[in-house]
Amino acid sequence: MKPLVSAFNAWTCIAISLFAIVILSVIGSMFANGHHSLMGSDEDPEDGGKVAAAVFGAVGVYGVFLLFCGCQAFVHRRQSRQGEIALR
Repeated sequence: MKPLVSAFNAWTCIAISLFAIVILSVIGSMFANGHHSLMGSDEDPEDGGKVAAAVFGAVGVYGVFLLFCGCQAFVHRRQSRQGEIALR
């Protein structure tokens, strides 16, 4: 199998996805619980549950990115270890 992205891009995507999953999970849980720093003002959203659902949807998208880039990094690592034969 040939990788679609470079090894650097795959590992960068993994790092960014992990960071986004952690940060967005914290923000989503704060909206879900109605934390006063996010829901205490008049300009804040009325329904924190709907906002939390949207944020957790973004967490799912980043989870898919993490899975894809993890597979790409695995393919790069396998190629570098086994010396894949290239037919020209």
